[in-house]
Amino acid sequence: MVKALWREIPGIIAILIIVGLASELAVLAGEQEHKTKWAPHVQLVLDATKPLQLDRGGRLPLYLWHAMNPGLLDPELAQELVEQLNVRGIGLVASWNPKNRERSLEESLRISRAQNKLGLRVNINATRCLYSFFDGDPRTAHVDDEGRPFWDTSFGKEKMGCPFAIDFRRPAIHEQLEYFIRGFKEAELDVDFIFADWEIDGPIEFNEAHATSKRCRRCRQNIQNIDEFGEFQKALRKLRCQLQRDVYAEPVKRSFPDVLVGNYGVYPHNGHRYWYDYYEYYVDGQPFKGDQRAKYRKWYDEFPKTGYTFAMPVVYPWARIFDWYDYDDTDYRWFYNMLLVAGNAGQNTPADVPVISFVHWHTIEPKEASGTATQFSEARYQELLWHALLRGTDTFFLWCRAEEAAKESRLVHEVYAAAQQYGSFLSEGIPINFDVPRQPGTVISGLELDGRVLVRRTDFGQSTPGAVPITVGDRSIEVLPASGRCQIISLR
Repeated sequence: MVKALWREIPGIIAILIIVGLASELAVLAGEQEHKTKWAPHVQLVLDATKPLQLDRGGRLPLYLWHAMNPGLLDPELAQELVEQLNVRGIGLVASWNPKNRERSLEESLRISRAQNKLGLRVNINATRCLYSFFDGDPRTAHVDDEGRPFWDTSFGKEKMGCPFAIDFRRPAIHEQLEYFIRGFKEAELDVDFIFADWEIDGPIEFNEAHATSKRCRRCRQNIQNIDEFGEFQKALRKLRCQLQRDVYAEPVKRSFPDVLVGNYGVYPHNGHRYWYDYYEYYVDGQPFKGDQRAKYRKWYDEFPKTGYTFAMPVVYPWARIFDWYDYDDTDYRWFYNMLLVAGNAGQNTPADVPVISFVHWHTIEPKEASGTATQFSEARYQELLWHALLRGTDTFFLWCRAEEAAKESRLVHEVYAAAQQYGSFLSEGIPINFDVPRQPGTVISGLELDGRVLVRRTDFGQSTPGAVPITVGDRSIEVLPASGRCQIISLR
């Protein structure tokens, strides 16, 4: 009997191995089925992030460029994806695309129904609805003294024309947006957060726009003292604000009164802008504030005139920043400039207006650049994100390219997730400091709430090794070194 059983053991083992392999293959097949359930860019976000350990309460979600537009999902899958992202604190975003509006509406409705069912924010990208006022129509061109049309080509391939010749485009742009608003109203769905990345279109005063408008008969007729750049800037920005308000912000708010509505790069500030977008450059004679080799442009106070209900600063490591400053600690070149941007928005935005900061980590190089800038380190970038939160940023919106998305998503999500342990400070705290040292040293940011201060200290260069005093209201506190950590200090 024993010998007979012994003879059967190899066969039994073989059966067990086969069963085990079959089981393992079934698991792998299940995992593969799960991985192919979502679009690759969405799966990448899920793989790069983890569920939050702490509930975020009613605070705004994290927004990621690649947690957007998952395709036409059936209702069950839409809800599953919304749930998977929500446990990570990430808000799924759907886009309204007038070029394929029926399918785009249906895709956004399915996602939004799932978000509404789960009691979550409905998030919309309306960028394509706002393009383009300058659509190439000859009627939108500048016109010279002989009546001949011409264009401003200093912004790239786009044909930028006369800011006083685009009123006839308003109804078409408005209808592109109104189609989706009607669809959501008919579905009895509200929009809670809607943003646009409306940039190279409409009135813009930089690059060669001033010189071009001075050649335009229509522009000269409409702008008194057109030779004065300040007057030119004010005239164009007023028009730009009117366009954003009339065809975008106000129609959205009329249908969704509690909506957060805003646009890339539009936020309250101190009168200067510390960054240039990739298509912008400085032209001699335009007013600026100097800082080493940086030229911080004089900026128009546009936010109140747009009707927007959230601020959207752009905190990016543009390649040109690296050569603006001569700090030996190259991380401080990035940190210094990007914290100026974040703090500028945080300090000047009213407390009841959320600040949703566009962020990015990889150096943004122009196509023709040789890549000479030293990359901002991961650790210092994450420190920057912490300081932004402690200076008024409510949440982040990460933009990045597809090949950067895994690393970028992980870096920002780690900070967002860890910050949830300080939920009451994030929701109700008041920033205590907006100073950015002109030389590498100790940087302190914090939020005060109910007699306590949440602070973070980051040291660069020749920092003070011991405690550093900082004034909070009428009190002085000392902040000790605490590398990579926040501290809570009592004011009592």
